[in-house]
Amino acid sequence: MTIQEEVQERLREVIDPELGINVVDLGLIYKVEVNGEDVEITMTLTTMGCPLHDQMARAVRFAAERVSGVKNVNVQVVWSPPWNPSMMSDAAKAALRR
Repeated sequence: MTIQEEVQERLREVIDPELGINVVDLGLIYKVEVNGEDVEITMTLTTMGCPLHDQMARAVRFAAERVSGVKNVNVQVVWSPPWNPSMMSDAAKAALRR
């Protein structure tokens, strides 16, 4: 498994506290770039005024830092493109319908 794949798997452990679904399946992770020991993650949140903005970004960073071989992680929260429910995986959509 590549470092990028391992980071993606670790990010599945980060659960959105409001929806109870991981950030990958919610479609909140836009990009994961690995350059040697450095990882750049571009993500968004479900709403711009999310009160858990810092907590979510920190949880994503900590998850990526747990991958062997990763030394530096930078998480950038962006608002463009804005998140919408069509970005969710089928599994996330099914979980919300329950």
